[in-house]
Amino acid sequence: MNLHQTTRRQLFKDCGVGLGKIALASLLVGTKDAFGSPAIDNPLLPRQPHFPAKAKRVIYLFMAGAPSQLDLFENKPALVKFDGQPIPAEVVKDQRYAFIEKNAALMSSRFKFSKHGQCGAELSEMLPHLAEIVDDLTFIKSVHTDQFNHAPAQIFVNTGSAQLGRPSMGSWVTYGLGSEATDLPGFVVLQSAKGTSGGPANWNCGFLPTHHQGVPFHGKGSPILDLVNPPGIDARTQRESLDLIHSLDQRRLNAVGDPEISTRISAFELAYRMQTSAPELIDFGQESKATLDMYGAKPGAASFANNCLLARRLIERGVRFVQLYHEDWDHHSDVAGSLRRSCGATDKPAAALIKDLKARGLLEDTLVVWGGEFGRTPMVENNAVLGRSKGRDHHPQAFTMWMAGGGVKPGLTLGATDDLGFHIIADPVHVHDIQATILHLLGLGHKKLTFRFQGRDFRLTDVAGEVVTKILA
Repeated sequence: MNLHQTTRRQLFKDCGVGLGKIALASLLVGTKDAFGSPAIDNPLLPRQPHFPAKAKRVIYLFMAGAPSQLDLFENKPALVKFDGQPIPAEVVKDQRYAFIEKNAALMSSRFKFSKHGQCGAELSEMLPHLAEIVDDLTFIKSVHTDQFNHAPAQIFVNTGSAQLGRPSMGSWVTYGLGSEATDLPGFVVLQSAKGTSGGPANWNCGFLPTHHQGVPFHGKGSPILDLVNPPGIDARTQRESLDLIHSLDQRRLNAVGDPEISTRISAFELAYRMQTSAPELIDFGQESKATLDMYGAKPGAASFANNCLLARRLIERGVRFVQLYHEDWDHHSDVAGSLRRSCGATDKPAAALIKDLKARGLLEDTLVVWGGEFGRTPMVENNAVLGRSKGRDHHPQAFTMWMAGGGVKPGLTLGATDDLGFHIIADPVHVHDIQATILHLLGLGHKKLTFRFQGRDFRLTDVAGEVVTKILA
């Protein structure tokens, strides 16, 4: 070989130790499966965190559409006093809104609030089940965001950027820690109600290797399709077909060294293994009637309740990050009536999840997060043209989230807003701070967890974010 006349691509192809073969060697192990085919290493093998962690896994209950903090968590007597009056101009100043005028009238909550538990957390009557476990929760009433429309705000919360193409939080977590599940994806997405405004960008892996992509399970019927081979295809035929595909992928990997080909090989093998593991995962018949009743779960139903129970079963089997999306909180009209429906579908299952995890000894090292993409205005939205009345518009200046387990202080409330619930007056927490804190609880430094892409080191929190130390246990 004349090295002076050989391109770099030709060198790696013909020298006998190409990059593709090096990459493939890292995938293949010395063991064989039941049919004599080489077994494939899991590219999501568990990795050590940057420092000792309180949490091992995350269940993120994403309330897409933005719940009204003023009707669920923020009791504001001043809104009752000034109900129906225009909001003072000095409060609104230069704020922008999606659908209402800046001088819209104030609207108080139509629900009663009361204090609960030893911590005295104050909740709306719409959350009776959550009220039973407030001493296990950490409320953050001073979260704020940079975005005021649904799609960019959802993507911002999940990826740290309003721009498409950035990796989601679940992808960053599996990139940093891998997964303890060998026969299931490391990052699973469960959806109920409507589809999210941000769509798949919310769980996209961006520029990270595609085995970090969130894997959506189906909301209706079986969460996982095609677990049984079609008629005429037995196990040996399937295995031989996979081996043929494997050999073709391997040949291409040897030729070009594209790491995405190794990801494809691993994906086929994971799907094959899931045919054995998934039927047991989704079999709610293994659960007691008391457990099903506690969640309100019904086998085969498309519901948030089923997804909460499935989330518990997923993390029991080693899945690192489970994200539940319930898109039913965009209440531009009839906020009171709409909240009755949304809370009726989510309050009991969310509380049951905390109770169940605690009873099984899993809450201590499982971080549960609840929240939407922004909050709701203290002003009313009335729009005859759009057929809206007694609703609330988008409010990025302040909203409430809660966390449980995984190293946060139970029974704590952090942050406060002004008398009208408009501006934060104590302990502001930016979305990037939430992201930094979640990573910290998993033992990952948000400034250290980076990936170089197009000549720049990227991270989930972009160039911002601070760990919210006040909520750490």
